[in-house]
Amino acid sequence: MKPTRSQGKVKARFSCSVGFIPFPSAPPRLNPDPSLSSASSLLMAGLGAGLGARPSAAFEATCFRPLASPPRPVRSVKLIVPKRCFTVSSRLAWVEDELMETTKSQEQISVKSKKRPPLRRGKVSPQLPVPEHIPRPSYVGSKELPELCKGQLHDAQGIAGMRAACKLAARVLDFAGTLVKPSVTTNEIDAAVHNMIIEAGAYPSPLGYRGFPKSICTSVNECVCHGVPDSTQLQNGDIINIDVNVFLNGYHGGTSKTFVCGQVDDSIKHFLKAAEECLEKGISVCRDGVNYRKIGKKISKLAYFYGYYVVERFVGHGIGTMYHSEPLILHYANENSGRMVAGQIFTIEPIVTMEKTECVTWEDGWTTVTADGSWAAQFEHTILVTRNGAEILTKL
Repeated sequence: MKPTRSQGKVKARFSCSVGFIPFPSAPPRLNPDPSLSSASSLLMAGLGAGLGARPSAAFEATCFRPLASPPRPVRSVKLIVPKRCFTVSSRLAWVEDELMETTKSQEQISVKSKKRPPLRRGKVSPQLPVPEHIPRPSYVGSKELPELCKGQLHDAQGIAGMRAACKLAARVLDFAGTLVKPSVTTNEIDAAVHNMIIEAGAYPSPLGYRGFPKSICTSVNECVCHGVPDSTQLQNGDIINIDVNVFLNGYHGGTSKTFVCGQVDDSIKHFLKAAEECLEKGISVCRDGVNYRKIGKKISKLAYFYGYYVVERFVGHGIGTMYHSEPLILHYANENSGRMVAGQIFTIEPIVTMEKTECVTWEDGWTTVTADGSWAAQFEHTILVTRNGAEILTKL
């Protein structure tokens, strides 16, 4: 939950064989040469061949005669590319084992997900209850967008409170990831996460924020962010971002991660790895006195290097006793002024898309998807700025 800015394989065909030719069990018998002893005859014939001369008939007959029996039959192992075959002898069984393991793993990752039709809104179940004894944020009950407050600086007590809230959010997100499986609905994930949060004595921050009806955001495939959990079933090959925010003892903590459902191909794995690395690059520049704009420059430079694009519409934000506050963290190259201060806590949460595209928000006012259907991925951490760097509060 975040404010807006206004607010490969190499295909080749080949075959090769690796064989082991056993030496004869007994030394070869040579025909005697009238002028030389049998040992001298063999030696001179070999030397002559080494110097470029044609070896004698005795040397050829001895060292190049065919085997008495053909080598033992060998097994073949098929790789992913059709008609590609390796023949390996039993003497090189370890090579065969390695090839079989490689084949098995490659077959698993080569299973490409079926082309899924565009996302459609499913059935949204009623809002889940929260026990009365759990404190609620001030915005609950209002459908108005809360005013963005000024930056929050945290003292030792505030930092301790933020650490506790962020650690809970991280544990909840880790649990949510275990629920991502084919046929599971996003509503089921929301319900399980909701129960975990309230059992910890916390309130799910998104619930009731400007009327948001659920406890987490679940953004599948082309959904950029703020997906509303509903009856949508996950399918093998999907990706899903789960955004978890909790309100514990007066402090908000938030984090998100994009998970894979079942098996995905290498291109999707590369995409997700690049998106997570963009977050890490943004965090790496954070420390007391550094310009905020360096975060966006680092993120966008890396995303473009990998051939992906950064969504400019959504930003990171300050967080603490207030859900959203200054500073607003832009994830793209910009020239905004402002420097980080030790004691600040804010989120960095870049959204990366596979293609350059616009974003479209559904009629529910929340779910935002790419206009062309290209997939999006997001990773988020809450960090504390220190004099020497940044502490990731939502890292387990």
